[in-house]
Parts: sequence; C-alpha cells; structure tokens
Amino acid sequence: MTDLGDLAQRTADRLVERHVGVAVAVVAGDDVAIRGAGSAGGGSSGAPGADTVFEIGSVTKVFTSLALARLAVAGAVELDEPLARLLPDGAAVPSRDGEEITLRHLATHTSGLPRLPKGMLLRALVRPSTPDPYAGCTADLLLRGLAATRLGAAPGRRFRYSNLGAGLLGLALAHRAGTDYPRLVDREICAPTGLSGTGVTRPALTAQGHTARRRPTPAWNLADLAGAGGLRSTAADLATFLRAQLGSGPDDLAEAIVLTRSTEHRRNRFAWIHLGWLGQRLHPQQGGHLQLWHNGATGGFTSFAGFDPERKVAVAVLSNTQRSLDAAGFELLRTLERTAAAA
Repeated sequence: MTDLGDLAQRTADRLVERHVGVAVAVVAGDDVAIRGAGSAGGGSSGAPGADTVFEIGSVTKVFTSLALARLAVAGAVELDEPLARLLPDGAAVPSRDGEEITLRHLATHTSGLPRLPKGMLLRALVRPSTPDPYAGCTADLLLRGLAATRLGAAPGRRFRYSNLGAGLLGLALAHRAGTDYPRLVDREICAPTGLSGTGVTRPALTAQGHTARRRPTPAWNLADLAGAGGLRSTAADLATFLRAQLGSGPDDLAEAIVLTRSTEHRRNRFAWIHLGWLGQRLHPQQGGHLQLWHNGATGGFTSFAGFDPERKVAVAVLSNTQRSLDAAGFELLRTLERTAAAA
C-alpha cells in the first residue's frame, strides 16, 4: 500500500524546484495526508502547511456551483431559471435565437458569454502594469457591460469557458439570497462543512504570491466577480471539501452534491462539464478512470483539485507561484487511482 504522506511529500519536493512554495493534500477513503515544501513567503521562513491560506482562483467556481445546487435543493432558485430574474431591477441580459441565459448555462459555461467582462481586455492592454485586473469589477460595471454584450452562441448550445458567467452566477445567487457572495459561500458551504480557512477575505496566514519568475506580486481582489475566482483556502479545507465530494461530508450537503453531477454538458466523447466540475473518462489504455477536476490561477497563485468518485481518491495541490500545477495534479491523481484499483 502506498504511503500517502510519502506520496504527498515527494510531489511537494518535486514541485518546489519550480515553485516558491506548495502544499499537497492526498485523500484515499478515510485517510488524508498533507505535506508542504518551499516557502510560504510574506515574512514566513517556513514551508506552507495544512492551514496556510492560498488564493485558489477558478477552483472557486465549484464552490459557486455547489451554492447554486444548495439553493436549488432548498427551492430558492431553479437551475433553468433565467438569469434576468435574479439580477437587480432594470438589469438587461442578452439572449440569442430566442434563448435566455439560465443559471444552468452559467454553471456549465454554456451561456454564450465571453470569457471576460466587456472592456476588461482593453483596460488590461491600456494598463498592463495593473497588478489586479479584476479589482474594478463592481456590480455596476458588470451589469452595464452585460447589457452591451453580444453572445457568441445561443445559450445551451456549446461550451465556452467564461469567468464573466461564473462571476455573474455568484452575484445573482447572492442577490436572490439577500446577501453578498462571501456570506453566501460561508452560509451554504463553509459553515456546514467546517471550512474555517476558506473565504474571500485575506487572513494573516495567507501565503505571499509570486510570478512565474518567483517575484512577489500583490494579492488579487475580484470585487463583485468573486464567484469566478475570489476565494482563498487551505490544503486542509480542500481535503475536507473533497472528502465531502466522495461521500464523507454532512448529510445536508449530499443532495446538493448529487445535483451538481446530475447535470452534464458533453464537450466530446471523453470530456464533459457538470455544475462547476470538469469531467473526463480516461481511455481504457490509461485505466479508464473517472476524474472530476478544476484548476485555478491568479496573479501569484495556482491550484488544482481533482477526485475519482469511483475509486474514492482525491488530491489538492496549492502553490504561491503563478505556474501550472495541472500535470503534477493529474499525475498524483492517477497514481492514487492505480493504487486503489490494485488494492
């Protein structure tokens, strides 16, 4: 049997050859191991640990989609409810070919919306030195831009990854719930699951972010687009969150988790998207394993979270360096899957 601690430590040690600091969580059934390597930075001389806080970027989207599922189970929203019904009065939402954007479309990236809010790319080109390109994404700016946005395809027709869509989903859900996005995620996910280190605010134990060249860089604040990538979390919290995905979470979350996976939009024969999670079935020559995953990146951090609900294994990898973790995350997940299959 593979020692989970050794496996996590070997992964962390290998990653710090190109990353400033990393934290790795490995889950196999009821067993969890978390290891770190390198430096957390920000005045800390030690390696990141289980409770070190990282920006998790687009891994936030699976939290936003689970919040959608929670509200749907409670009857507060419907998956096929038009986005326009959840936004403030007077908000204009584009449509195409007679199809309106629904909450399901936003969570599965099939809304037809562009990747970024209207005008954002232009602002980034005009001010390329801006450390946080999303800082000005207030609700007012997002809704004004949305009214002038033209959809690239009719809603529901094809997959088109959209930070704008995910951010609008978080904004809309919070508006329907009569709160803001940070409180919504805390109420619907973090509090019932016991995720004490996960949220939008920046606590004292947050690691210092770095560019791909290992230079310190300021934190990101996604303002009202937080549902797309504004959360911070820890290796310990993500391990708990992933265990809930594997069936070891609180009962009142289980029905919502089932709902997130009962929705599916096929991208091709081997890949699809659920509410939030990206899914793939490996080729039989690669083991034929089922993998659900998401990655994330901000100006100074990267993240990867993935699991196999059939083999009951999961991994979370966090870095305070803007350099992809995908290859290491998938390799670690496949190692766990092979070990579980051989047991």
